[in-house]
Amino acid sequence: MTPERTDVLVVGGGLVGASLACALAPLGLEVTLLEAAAPRQPDPPSYDDRTLALGAASCRILEGLGLWAGVADSATAIRQVTVTERGRPGHVLMDAAAMGLPAFGHVVEARAFGEAVLRRLEALEGVRFEWPVRATGLEQENGRVTVTAERDGQATAWSARLVIGADGANSSIRSLLGIDAHSHEYGQVAVICNVTPEVFHDHRAFERMTDTGPFALLPHVGERCGLVWCVPEEAGQALLDTDEAAFLARATERSGGALGDLQRCGRRSLYPLRRVVPERDRDGRVLLLGNAAHAIHPVGAQGFNLGLRDVAVLAELIADAQPGAGPGAGPGADPGIDPGADHLLERYSEWRRPDHASTVGWSHDMVQLFASQSPLTRLARSAALTAVGLSPTLQRRLASRAMGYRGRVPRLALGEPLGRAWEPNP
Repeated sequence: MTPERTDVLVVGGGLVGASLACALAPLGLEVTLLEAAAPRQPDPPSYDDRTLALGAASCRILEGLGLWAGVADSATAIRQVTVTERGRPGHVLMDAAAMGLPAFGHVVEARAFGEAVLRRLEALEGVRFEWPVRATGLEQENGRVTVTAERDGQATAWSARLVIGADGANSSIRSLLGIDAHSHEYGQVAVICNVTPEVFHDHRAFERMTDTGPFALLPHVGERCGLVWCVPEEAGQALLDTDEAAFLARATERSGGALGDLQRCGRRSLYPLRRVVPERDRDGRVLLLGNAAHAIHPVGAQGFNLGLRDVAVLAELIADAQPGAGPGAGPGADPGIDPGADHLLERYSEWRRPDHASTVGWSHDMVQLFASQSPLTRLARSAALTAVGLSPTLQRRLASRAMGYRGRVPRLALGEPLGRAWEPNP
């Protein structure tokens, strides 16, 4: 069997993998995207449309990838964030306008995002999207990686200079590489749904830390809010099975009445929560991105944002590897660039390592801190929330982290072009 050849093979056609294909194709690279499941047909807007919370840096990245225009109409700005603790007085209120910002980020419909990515991929030259394809083997030799796969019961294979594993927390590529992952089960599940509150959200987001896990209300299109309610595993199914009136009453109590009574509830879904951190993010010419490299707890809504920063950094390094590349240089890619070169991928890992460690560690520590029932810990965290609430400096630091502007920031997140091979988006 002769493998099909490509420059970059992305295994996993979800939002991170597809966004990477959108970033690399304008650099003159041939990109092949493999996805195990067939893409869903576009659905009409629904009350139950799920949400993605994107920090300001992520919104800039999507704009640079030519994706923002496709989601802008369904995006809701987050202009104020309130963090409280159930049963304790400490709280933090952050206002974007008071910090001289238009917004901290946006809440975007996942459906609209998926449709925008597919439209962008169809418009780009040099991108092939193959499905349903399941990776079954991987071999590295002579400067290339061969991935064998199964499609409709038939064996097939691809050969690439760089393979990206963007296939989720249970990554098959990570398993094929033999990379062990440290997994921590939180013993929690997240109940996700849309609700309509009595009081208009007015672009305000609320996160309430409780003894059973975080509870969040995110501003959504129209009068809706996205609800994320973390509870122990044994309580999750009961919340799905209870009738709507009882569910809304319990959710209103858990929210602390931040937006009055919750009056309507959409379809409820359940997601188990765990942290997955592999021992390393690469092996030879194979690199892990997104949840394959870091699956984290949803507190602070940082998971997908972290994956988009992975995309922006890798695209920037590949763009800069082209001779004469750099901000402001003219168009035209060098087909001789090696996107899987060892020095390039090592620079990627060095750049991303601090952000990965900080974001993964911060989300884990927050969950552990607010789960503790120690009287001293409860007193300390309430005092800490109060201190942040009274300090504009600490609030700015917290906001910068949430928006994705911490440490070394990729050019796309700053609204700057990648380099000479990058064609501006209309």
